[in-house]
Amino acid sequence: MEEEIMDKRSSKSISRRDFGKKSAFASFAVAAVHQTKAMPANVDTVRIGILGCGKRSSRNLTQMLAGNDNVKLIALADVFQDHLDWYRKTFENHKDASLRSKVDIQDDHCFVGWDAYKKILETDIDVLFETCTPYVRPKHVEAAVEAKKHLFVEKPIAVDPVGVRRFIKAVKKHKSLGLSLVAGTQSRHDKSYIETMAKIHDGAIGDVVAMRSYNCRGLPWCVERDPKWSDLEYRLRNWYNYCWCCGDSIVEQAIHTIDRCNWIKGGPPESVFASGGRAWKPRTEMYGDTWDNFSCDYEYPDGTPLAFFGRHWTGCAMAGGLDAIGTKGRSNGQDMAEWDGDATMQQHQDLVNSIRGSGPRFHEGVRVAESTLTAIMGRMSAYTGKRLTWEEAMNSDLSIIPEKLDFNLKYPVGPIPEPEVVPKKPLEYR
Repeated sequence: MEEEIMDKRSSKSISRRDFGKKSAFASFAVAAVHQTKAMPANVDTVRIGILGCGKRSSRNLTQMLAGNDNVKLIALADVFQDHLDWYRKTFENHKDASLRSKVDIQDDHCFVGWDAYKKILETDIDVLFETCTPYVRPKHVEAAVEAKKHLFVEKPIAVDPVGVRRFIKAVKKHKSLGLSLVAGTQSRHDKSYIETMAKIHDGAIGDVVAMRSYNCRGLPWCVERDPKWSDLEYRLRNWYNYCWCCGDSIVEQAIHTIDRCNWIKGGPPESVFASGGRAWKPRTEMYGDTWDNFSCDYEYPDGTPLAFFGRHWTGCAMAGGLDAIGTKGRSNGQDMAEWDGDATMQQHQDLVNSIRGSGPRFHEGVRVAESTLTAIMGRMSAYTGKRLTWEEAMNSDLSIIPEKLDFNLKYPVGPIPEPEVVPKKPLEYR
């Protein structure tokens, strides 16, 4: 197998050095695109609507309101009434008076139910925060494009290849309309990462010949079932533990460090060979059907390998981040610059400036879609036990979301994914 890998790499038509130059040029090209003119919004006050009233969204909104003047939260939408009520109360009664002054939510701008996303897009908001459960994001973004709204889109942007393609088609149209889009991969707005990545692309550590990446932590959260909840309501309230809702941990969380690795290489890998499983999570409804560990061997077009290792084992050692190994040194992606700012606040400042035309234009749609698919192809390879190429993942017809969502229907958990293996014939007794 080692000889096969070496032969494959030696036959590449692009050398590591050439690929590094192409990566640096790609980064410059992206920066140049950011300079194009955006469609202006209400320049006096940027009006915000929240679609998906969860805790992650509340953290993003807090930083948006704290980091910008002349912005105002005016509309809320969620599938559940109690989520919306909690969110509204949190911000209308916020302990920070300066944040409270930027909240003006009227009853007729609060929407609940499956069609809440349509109704909030009919209001006079300038920018929509799409912060719902990942499975539904492509549909909501399509609607936001038709409504010509600027977007903040949480990561990941989909849970399967069908959703990724749907999202890419929508955001390409969104960009062509002159609209702005910032994604929830906030490292792209962290100045220590930005400056370090620029130095890596300029050759500070030589040619990057290998990378490794970690996302090892405990299980973030799970929710006990209220007996009055239907199957679907419980799946949506405990969404982190079901693959069709979140995409599994490699997609929902590890996308951050995977995105940084793609940043270093100027684009996504061309193949992956992965493994994983479920070691400690109890096989109960509350812990769903997702795995608790992944190991992926990605390979980029110039032959550079990325060894990714992720797990959710509560109580065990934790590790995160990346290690880029070059011919002249190594870097974790942010160690050649210092910055004491807040990347989440900065990304929302960048979004507002992009909308107003007072700063570079940002449209991160295709890029965050590529990083999402990079994570998805790792999951697909691990679940099946098969090597997978970028083209195979991108063109896959895999769709893991139930065809019909109805609170009156049953949605059994699982089965927990297992690779299809061929049992070895037992040795005959001798």
